Formats: sequence, structure tokens, C-alpha cells
Amino acid sequence: MKLFKFLIVGFIFGIVLTKAEAVSWYRIYEMFQFQSFHMYGIIMVAIATGVLGIQIIKRKNIKDVGGNPIFIEDKEKGNARYLIGGTLFGLGWAMVGSCPGPIFILLGSGFLSVGLILFGAVFGTFLYGVLKDKLPH
Repeated sequence: MKLFKFLIVGFIFGIVLTKAEAVSWYRIYEMFQFQSFHMYGIIMVAIATGVLGIQIIKRKNIKDVGGNPIFIEDKEKGNARYLIGGTLFGLGWAMVGSCPGPIFILLGSGFLSVGLILFGAVFGTFLYGVLKDKLPH
């Protein structure tokens, strides 16, 4: 029952992203072709919400659901790692037309071919875990 509220929030999040057309391949295509502001607006709202949320957590010493203090570590220095990782993420996003969150929304909407994209995402994560120690960080 404790996890039920998270399931409900996930359903609501999926409905909102679907209604906002954030899971639409055509909207993502328009974004990467610089033909529409739609997805950039959604991304900017997400960034602003994240920044605001983290600042509230840090300044108000908010605790998690278990009553433990939330500690957010500072990012490590190194621009190259973020540029390379972001570029790879963006290329994957552009090639398949979906970022990780909408993959599950599209699966839930009945687009079963997206299962192949989910497999690729999970396999890529696994591959990174295997190669992590050999990669420059």
C-alpha cells in the first residue's frame, strides 16, 4: 500500500506526458530539426522544476519518506564526461525518437515495438556497468 501512491503518480505523469505530446516521435523529430519550440519548452520547465525542487530540499532540510535527511552530493568536475555522455544520450534519443521515461509510457500505450528500444536501453546500461572501470572518468 505504501508504494501505491508512487504508482498513481507514475500513471498521472504518463498521462500528462502523453497529453502534452512529449512522447510523440513527431514532436521529438521536430525538436531535433529545430522546427518547433514545443519540446524545448517542456525540457525548460523540467529543468526549472528540478532546480527549484533541489533548492527547496537543500534549504529546508526536507527528509525522505523514511524520515532520513536527503543529502545531494555535488557533481564531480569534468566537462568532457558530461559532454560525451550528453551527446551519446542525445544521439540515442534522436535515433529512436524516445528518451527513457516515455519508453514505458509508449509500452503502456500498446506500442509493443518499443520493447526493442527498452531492451537496447537496458543493454546499454548493462554494458556501461561492465565497462565503467575501463572508461575515463
